[in-house]
Amino acid sequence: MTDYFTETHAQVRQTAGKFISTHVLPHIEEWEEAGEFPREIYPLAGKAGLLGAGYPESLGGHSEGDIFLKVVISEELMRSTSGGFVAGIGSLDIALPPVVRWARPEIREQIVPPVLQGEKVMALAISEPGGGSDVANLKTHAVRDGDHFVVNGSKTFITSGHRADHYTVAVRTGEAGHNGISLLLVDRDTPGFVRGRKLKKMGWWASDTAELFFEDCRVPADRLIGAENAGFVAIMTNFLAERLMLAIMGYMTAEIALEAAITYCRSREAFGRSLSGFQVTRHKLVDMATQVDIAREYTYRCAALMQAGKNPVKQVAMAKNFAAEVCEKVTREAIQLHGGMGYMREATVERLHRDGKLLSIGGGTTEIMKEMIGKQMGL
Repeated sequence: MTDYFTETHAQVRQTAGKFISTHVLPHIEEWEEAGEFPREIYPLAGKAGLLGAGYPESLGGHSEGDIFLKVVISEELMRSTSGGFVAGIGSLDIALPPVVRWARPEIREQIVPPVLQGEKVMALAISEPGGGSDVANLKTHAVRDGDHFVVNGSKTFITSGHRADHYTVAVRTGEAGHNGISLLLVDRDTPGFVRGRKLKKMGWWASDTAELFFEDCRVPADRLIGAENAGFVAIMTNFLAERLMLAIMGYMTAEIALEAAITYCRSREAFGRSLSGFQVTRHKLVDMATQVDIAREYTYRCAALMQAGKNPVKQVAMAKNFAAEVCEKVTREAIQLHGGMGYMREATVERLHRDGKLLSIGGGTTEIMKEMIGKQMGL
């Protein structure tokens, strides 16, 4: 751990861990069943400094550029045992970076500080009903009309989509393909913008996931994020950090499932001895632990490359794929080791297994990642 983390990181880990144990874990079962967590959690997280990490101090953030601080916070948030909670509380980290980097200064100064304080919520709107991972072929159109863009189309699978105050929306402003995409900042009360139904999911229950609809939605032209038709580059830049976070979610989900399995196998008796007393059980746990450690250490290496200013597209895609695969295997084995109890909703491993499946889909599917890796390899 000392190769990557400092005493400051240890202090932040303690703060984040206390936040989870105090404000989240006592209520997480209730929030999972409700399909959302209280909005009041955002300002609490903001006050604890968990939302502003990695953002400029001039905008209310701290520790800009410290990738491992984000790693520490992400790991501790996952101790909530709810991928949905982590996705919901962290939706700013996929929606806000383009605003910080490329929005007009006056827009940036208006939007960013309240989000980092937890007073406002942000969502990223890219995925469409017919598009999925094929970002370059998105269909939502925006046509310039004087001082506005007129937006028509729809989005789906949008995390924090129902409760967000601001949305970073990918739209087509130009030719077909990746060269015709732009990003717009859309406020929730913009005329012509409607939030659809809350979507019911296999996992990530505690996250608010919604459909969005735009019908002649007029967005002020100064809400263009970056240059017109240059949004695809911004999206791809954003994806690198998002995929690193998904890799962290993968190995942490697996690690928590492994810990639960070890505890259960030590306490559960069968045929006159604990489950951990059987060689087949011990070897299974060893294999699970090995996979978790490898996924974690490789993800740390990717974070170190990013910290050094590199652009490890191939490595991060590999880390995401591997961590997602490890997550599926380890959570499945954890359920098996729990037996019938593992199939019960009251068992943490049951939720971890459901939540973990999203990691091979979100942020670009495993198959898309392999295509990216292949291109990076010159295949």
